[in-house]
Amino acid sequence: MTVSPAAAWMPAVPAEGADAARAAAKAADLGQVLGPLPEWDLSDLYAGLDDPKFSTDLTRAEEECRQFSESYAGKVAAIAAGPDAPSRLAEAVAAYERIEDLLGKLMSFAGLVYSGDTTDETRAKFYGDTRERLTNASGDLLFFALELNRVDDAVMDRAMAEAPLSRYAPWIDDLRREKPYQLEDRIEKLFLDKSVTANAAWDRLFDETIASLRFTVAGENLSLEPTLNKLQDPDGTVRKEAAGAISEVLRANLRVFTLITNTLAKDKEIADRWRGFKDVADARHLANRVEPEVVAALVDAVQAAYPRLSHRYYKLKAKWFGRDALPYWDRNAPLPKVEQRTIPWVEARDTVLTAYEAFSPDMAGIARRFFDRNWIDAPTRPGKAPGAFAHPTVPSAHPYVLVNYQGKPRDVMTLAHELGHGVHQVLAGPNGALMAPTPLTLAETASVFGEMLTFRKLLAATQNTVQRRAMLAAKVEDMINTVVRQIAFYLFERKVHLARAKGELTTEQINSLWLSVQAESLGPAITLDSGYEPFWAYIPHFIHSPFYVYAYAFGDCLVNSLYGVYQNAEDGFAERYMALLAAGGSKPYGELLAPFGLDARDPGFWDVGLGMIEGMIAELEAMEER
Repeated sequence: MTVSPAAAWMPAVPAEGADAARAAAKAADLGQVLGPLPEWDLSDLYAGLDDPKFSTDLTRAEEECRQFSESYAGKVAAIAAGPDAPSRLAEAVAAYERIEDLLGKLMSFAGLVYSGDTTDETRAKFYGDTRERLTNASGDLLFFALELNRVDDAVMDRAMAEAPLSRYAPWIDDLRREKPYQLEDRIEKLFLDKSVTANAAWDRLFDETIASLRFTVAGENLSLEPTLNKLQDPDGTVRKEAAGAISEVLRANLRVFTLITNTLAKDKEIADRWRGFKDVADARHLANRVEPEVVAALVDAVQAAYPRLSHRYYKLKAKWFGRDALPYWDRNAPLPKVEQRTIPWVEARDTVLTAYEAFSPDMAGIARRFFDRNWIDAPTRPGKAPGAFAHPTVPSAHPYVLVNYQGKPRDVMTLAHELGHGVHQVLAGPNGALMAPTPLTLAETASVFGEMLTFRKLLAATQNTVQRRAMLAAKVEDMINTVVRQIAFYLFERKVHLARAKGELTTEQINSLWLSVQAESLGPAITLDSGYEPFWAYIPHFIHSPFYVYAYAFGDCLVNSLYGVYQNAEDGFAERYMALLAAGGSKPYGELLAPFGLDARDPGFWDVGLGMIEGMIAELEAMEER
């Protein structure tokens, strides 16, 4: 097992003199408390950048793509109309799936290596070269989905009704949803080829710019992730200084972030226009396999609930701090007069696994593999991708989890969240490369449910009123961040993309749009002092996956409803839940929710999930009255 103490990772740009000594001492102290933090072992994919097997597989992937094109390009319609269509089409789809798995394995390895240090030129070149070659190779596969979609529906329905093609019916049905928006083959090929120098290049510029930024806080020179962590420091002076440092550095780089945002929004508008999407978010709804009216109902329900949720909670939190309103840097501050401790890694691991075990030993067993087999990268270090994620890689391998663990209670919840994703990805893997991926309508279900299990386990074991209030408050804040904040993000994106369609946006215009949605969602008890304007610039979802963010709110409200079902009827719930996860992308979300008696298309559905948040706030208010 490869481990690295947090103390081993020092800022890339050291402070001077006494400041450097203090920074080193802080890092050493933190490392001692956290204990050894695991780094992932990627050798299950490839041994390293110079692994000969990687080069061999990359060449093989290119050759298999060419051979597939030679075997099937221009022939799919004839095969589908032939007497043995079910077996011959299934043979073609199976070959396509094997190639997709190989391509995914290669790209996953390159992406994971790159995320470990996005500032390293060798890794960046390896990632860029790999992406370019795989994009070129994928061009030879592009025809297949297009030709399948040109087969008459009645002909394809007959073929899919029989084995072995019936196994792939869910994937083919999903493909057919794309029919109205697919273009002529050469244009599709052009879009794919140009992606390397278009959106993918701007994505990479964003990543490398963010990773290179350094923020000075209390004598330490930090990258973004530990600086954001300072916004949860018990010392209000540190929180204010961290917010100021973030604002100052982002403001100094806003020309770059504004250019990236304008370019990617225009790039998306061009693609949407060519494909015939009417609304700026329609492509995301299609990819998520969710009806636009369902998302609209979610957004409307959350917006209507702002006064009952975020406005109400932050007013209560301001009261705890003895104020009428809190500055934005105190929004996620720990409660005053509540002991804050750093949680060692081993304790975080055991907390999550114990919570998972109480719900399902099978779930805990899968999660334990991530610790035992080095599938987690936990230390915070210069150049490492900020935030956290669970990467599914491909079904022939296994997922990997990245976190930036610094011992905060929220870090434990983040670990529970990403392991939920990981469990989901492992369970869905047997569906194969084409049907293992889960639409975003359900992609956040396992992660948020894992958080809820962990939180409820901890809360049940907490009798001290002060600690219980702190835990409830932290959970409410997490839920507000997941639901209210993410819907505000979605509305911000809509405003940006709609405005960009009329012309290029200035930094001031983007800042203004940001402040308007934030003020509406956070309410009067949070003051958006000068300095908060550029905080939109570091959010990676705006860049990498436009309109993804509503999936968090979708998942949180859905999980609240699921958890209510669990509380009222535990018998058999775990088995049904694990079956939902194991389905991956093989079934539509409505069919998967039916066994739980849930229907997200019901206008009142979202109020159930939002009501759970409201109930927790009411419990906190009741504590004040005792």
